[in-house]
Amino acid sequence: MSEETLSNLLKEDRRFEPPAALAEHANVTAEAYDHAAKDREGFWAEQAQRLTWDTPFEQVLDWSNPPFAKWFVGGRINAAYNCVDRHVEEGRGDKVAIHFVGEPLEPETSGTRSITYAELKDLVSQAANALTDLGVGTGDRVAIYMPMIPEAVVAMLACARIGAPHTVVFGGFSSDALASRLEDCQAKVVVTADGGYRRGAPSALKPAVDEARTKTDVVEKVLVVRRTGQDLGADGWDDAVDVWWHDAVDAASTEHTPEAFDAEHPLYVMYTSGTTGKPKGILHTTGGYLTGAAYTHWAVFDLKADTDVYWCTADIGWVTGHSYIVYGPLANGVTQVLYEGTPDSPERGRWWKIIEEYGVTIFYTAPTAIRSFMKQGREIPDARDLSSLRVLGSVGEPINPEAYVWYREVIGGGNAPVVDTWWQTETGAIMISPLPGVTSGKPGSAMNPIPGVSADVVDENGQSVPDGSGGYLVVTDPWPSMLRTIWGDDERFKETYWSRFAKEGFYFAGDGAKKDEDGDLWVLGRVDDVMNVSGHRLSTTEIESALVSHPKVAEAAVVGAKDADTGQAVCAFVILRDDAGDGGDDIVAELRKHVRKEIGPIATPRQVMVVPELPKTRSGKIMRRLLRDVAENREVGDVTTLADSSVMDLISSGMSTGKDD
Repeated sequence: MSEETLSNLLKEDRRFEPPAALAEHANVTAEAYDHAAKDREGFWAEQAQRLTWDTPFEQVLDWSNPPFAKWFVGGRINAAYNCVDRHVEEGRGDKVAIHFVGEPLEPETSGTRSITYAELKDLVSQAANALTDLGVGTGDRVAIYMPMIPEAVVAMLACARIGAPHTVVFGGFSSDALASRLEDCQAKVVVTADGGYRRGAPSALKPAVDEARTKTDVVEKVLVVRRTGQDLGADGWDDAVDVWWHDAVDAASTEHTPEAFDAEHPLYVMYTSGTTGKPKGILHTTGGYLTGAAYTHWAVFDLKADTDVYWCTADIGWVTGHSYIVYGPLANGVTQVLYEGTPDSPERGRWWKIIEEYGVTIFYTAPTAIRSFMKQGREIPDARDLSSLRVLGSVGEPINPEAYVWYREVIGGGNAPVVDTWWQTETGAIMISPLPGVTSGKPGSAMNPIPGVSADVVDENGQSVPDGSGGYLVVTDPWPSMLRTIWGDDERFKETYWSRFAKEGFYFAGDGAKKDEDGDLWVLGRVDDVMNVSGHRLSTTEIESALVSHPKVAEAAVVGAKDADTGQAVCAFVILRDDAGDGGDDIVAELRKHVRKEIGPIATPRQVMVVPELPKTRSGKIMRRLLRDVAENREVGDVTTLADSSVMDLISSGMSTGKDD
């Protein structure tokens, strides 16, 4: 990504002031920026007091061995206790923690129910006892491969309760993707379900776990929730390994004493795409992560836990679900909605119906979803009473200005501020965002780092760029919820995140950004070969590996092309093996289906183009920039560095299959 590209942004003159009533009673005021800047460590020590510590910490930050941080040194804490038990002990046990809404409308299959904090405490205690009975101890890893049901949240908290780091794998990933993650973190137990509901039909999960187990021998037990009642078949159950949740958990005692762990005890590993084919296991630890999640949830959304009803539409398979469904909201004792299904099933406008029914006040979703609603038209949300909404959030990718304005006007009634949040799996919590009671919102801009966070846009030499210029988005000081390492690979951690600006000691996020004339930040997306599809980060290398594993494919190159619906879409260029001939009429459908099976639906290419050759430099590096020009129907850029500049003419004229199937 050139600096010219990084600077090339439309000027945005629209401004939206905070509503006066919200600003008057805002959790965070403008003074917080100065307060945090004067004594950053003191500021974070204050935020850590939102939590209940079993043993107080002695030191806020140990940065003696960068980039390996230790936060709240000497402190001992239990994340599940902070998310559940303490609310019950403080007399809020009758408060609803989770309004679960199942996708099906039929009462017998919807599973819709409301769970209080006291009930959640019992469920988490039972699950902790059941996991212990299955042989899970402190430090053992547990994989969670689940639909969006309360048991998924319960399983995460039960792991935290007993000090067993969890790795949640998105339920849309294939058995191969699941197996590689199980193997990498050596997961002892998998918690899954027979299936979940997706667009009105049961979608199986257990068979993928069974298939993954044929590819790794690390899994000892599989704990299975009965959600859909699907027939697992004679081969779908192994009595030596498989255990029903209703047998193991429902029968367990509700008495369980949580153990306090060191602030740096591993809480979870979350896999995210890297620029090599192997996914990176991002490690988050307990005290700092929980502090970051709880503080940002309270500050960025102006949370009033006594009165707000909060809803984040993310899946718990992604980090947004960890920080802003499980750990942040529950640590803050909020009432929230958990929805199993898709926005438009079994009817368009299902989300708006849920907001009306439960009186949702804070709503957090992705630009991809907002754009899909814009396409449907405003008549659908206009048919519902959305007046309860007071703060709207956006996450996953930069929100384009028109979607921002539509979201604010149509969903927020022209009054609810939009907080466009920038953060990553690696950062653990929101880093850059407007504050709803302070910031005059600017459509499309993430605005400024939140109080306590230090971020900047720098040039190739690590120098801060002037207003009106583009460059690389960096975090200049450590923060509590930061990743601690890549699981089992400290060198890769240093190389991936800290090597580009090693002299300055900056964390490089991998994103390009611009400072506009006012000094506000605009995040411009990835500068490497990781794509952002519907807010999900996907590695080009991983998809290329999947394509090349098909017997007809000799070589593949994948790029992310702009897409009006998903932000970026996967576009693949493939060279077929000689013995495959032209691949046949169905080759595009065959290869799309193959990627779907190998990685999951989210990685399915929008287009597969069969080409005679790929553009390469003399050293053999594929010039993806030129392929992106083709995928986005642009004039092809500078070809002077290619070993054979006629290749682009060949690609443009010789694509035997270039359309979506």
